[in-house]
Amino acid sequence: MRLTIQSLYYTNESFRAAGCAFAPGKAGGTMKSKQQVVSEFRRAEILDAARTIFARRGFASATMDEVAREAGIAKGTTYLYFKSKVEVYRAVLDHDMKALSRSTLERMGAAASLKDKIYGFMLARLENADNRREFFKIMDAENGNLALTRRQYRDWLREPVLRLAAAIEEAAARGEIRALPAEKAAWAVVDMTRGTVQRRLLAQTHVPAEQDAQFLLEFVWPALTAPPTGKLITGSR
Repeated sequence: MRLTIQSLYYTNESFRAAGCAFAPGKAGGTMKSKQQVVSEFRRAEILDAARTIFARRGFASATMDEVAREAGIAKGTTYLYFKSKVEVYRAVLDHDMKALSRSTLERMGAAASLKDKIYGFMLARLENADNRREFFKIMDAENGNLALTRRQYRDWLREPVLRLAAAIEEAAARGEIRALPAEKAAWAVVDMTRGTVQRRLLAQTHVPAEQDAQFLLEFVWPALTAPPTGKLITGSR
């Protein structure tokens, strides 16, 4: 369902999706002007249309004309917000990856135990890739001008990884798991999850995300709880 300007005024969900015209609950929060709200709505609409076109046509074949038609606006209007197709792509990816970071943190925050936090991290990312399957294939298929977005991958992951590392460190301090380099272990979870995401994208699997997340967890959890078999190599990733 496409956003409407009215929805930006009247629903908190739309406020979040379009960049927030109002920050409820914050001291000093104020309503933005109608012009600002319309501008945010238009930008969100372009990003939504671009995501659809990129997924349908691929980055190389997609054009700004198609993005404009999908958004229901004039082509010239798109250039008021974005200078090029590459800039639109980066904006879509930045928006989606930041949204994924927030949803991952929410899923982890709702979990009480370390095991559930790891499962929540894995499941949030697998489900997101399933929901945006065609668009995320572009990340692995394109290169050149899009290489910058790949280098941003670590930045987008930084906060969830640090949160996961902190949970691992706390569990080790309580004696629930063995002592090990927490951030290194967190990145190992990331790497395994990303590998599973890529396999699911390439294989067009119909296995539920929950099943693959549980399968991954069954590999990770014994490694965290088993006694060390030799000298532990420390150091950051």
